[in-house]
This record gives sequence, structure tokens and C-alpha cells, in this order.
Amino acid sequence: MPAAPSDGAPALHVESLDVTYGRALSALRSVSLTVPPGAVVALLGANGAGKTTLLRAVSGTLRLHRGAVTAGRVRYGDTVLDGRDPVAAVRAGVVQVPEGRRVFAGLTVDENLRAGGLGLNRRAPDQVREARERVFTLFPRLAERTRQAAGLLSGGEQQMLAIGRALMAAPRLLLLDEPSLGLAPMMVDRIAGVVREINAQGTAVLLVEQNAGMALSLAAHAYVLEVGEIGLSGAAAELARTDAVRRLYLGETTDAADGKGAA
Repeated sequence: MPAAPSDGAPALHVESLDVTYGRALSALRSVSLTVPPGAVVALLGANGAGKTTLLRAVSGTLRLHRGAVTAGRVRYGDTVLDGRDPVAAVRAGVVQVPEGRRVFAGLTVDENLRAGGLGLNRRAPDQVREARERVFTLFPRLAERTRQAAGLLSGGEQQMLAIGRALMAAPRLLLLDEPSLGLAPMMVDRIAGVVREINAQGTAVLLVEQNAGMALSLAAHAYVLEVGEIGLSGAAAELARTDAVRRLYLGETTDAADGKGAA
């Protein structure tokens, strides 16, 4: 299977980032995180904590939502991304899969995939073929539906298409915003397996996910956003054992979890 280029891949550094909406609403305050080359990093938090805002700041889509970086820096290797547009992020190798999938419902599967390469410098036909082959190997169902309108796909198939469209740009860092949202448990497991495979091919992943169990099982490191600020961070396996994460994000009571350990 064709893999994303990983040689010399840079790290993502978010440094003391402040973000506001409409000059009044403070969404992020002094947020710092790092995604090392080739790593999976999870970002957890309740609704409204600022997870999507952080992804927007990295991907260059913040201004489309009337948001602005008011302090701090977003760097991918030597490339400064804060204040840049989405095309600059994509050309740097950073691509976002938005929450809610956002496929082009009136376009076919094939047209959606071709749209994933727009904004890039002209690529050789063999590079485009390799990207399509990678997508269809990960998602054989899409290969069977290339001429079908995206709006007629199931929710799980639309999520496959949204991820596949992003992979057409051959990202070195993939930003995934709630990929399991609204999906049946079997499809959640399928998406988790795909994320694991994408990462094994050399693509780093910053994963925003309310399914904390899934996110922590995939990630090496994790951060917890609490009302616009980093509340916890550390190795994913260690965070999964903390009382706060077990109670708030894994749905466990401390007594129950301790009972399992004792058993």
C-alpha cells in the first residue's frame, strides 16, 4: 500500500496560544501542545472546551468562523501557520477532517476525492494514482461507489470519504475532529483501525474525540482541554488511569475502577 511520505517529517508546536471570537469571546488561553513526527496525540475535553477551535487555528480555517489568534504561535517544523489560510496549511502537509464529515453531497465519491487535491502545486499523475490507491485500499467500499453521490452514502461511508478526501493531499499531519461522532459501534471500531493504519504508514495524527476510550487506545500522548485551557497532559496510558479521566471521560466511578483492579 502506498504510504505517506514521512522522511524528515516535522513536529507540530502550538505555543501559548490565545484565540478569541468576535474580539470578545475568549476560546483558548495560553494553550501549548506538541505532536511529534509520526505520533498520534489525543485531545480530550467536554463540548465547548475549545477542541475544534484549536484544530481551526492549526488548519487555517479559524478566520472562516470569525476567530483570530491574539497571542502565541502555531508552527509545523519551520512553517508558521497562525494567521495563514487553509491552502498554506495543506501545502505544508497539514490537513483537517472536520467534525460532521462535511462531504460535498451533490458530488460523486470520485469528485469528492479529486477535490481533496485542490490547492496543491501540480502533481504528477502517478502521485495522484498512488493517493487514490491508498484511499481505496483503506476503504474498499469507496472503490465500489465512485460514481455514487456522496449525499446518498451512509454516515459511516461519508466518514470514510471525508478521511479519504483528506488523504488525497498526502498529509504528513492529519487533524481528525470527532471521527466517531454518530457512528454505530462496529463502524467506530472500523474507523479506529483505519486511524491506526494511517499512522502506521507514517502520517501523524492529532485526534479530537469524545470517545475517550478509543482516543486513548490509539494515542501515545494526550491532552485534556478544560474551558479553553490545558488541564491535564501526559502519556495516554497514564492519563487513562487518573481518577479525573476515568470519571469524566471513561464513564467509570473511582470505586468501580479500583474494584476492577483489585479483581
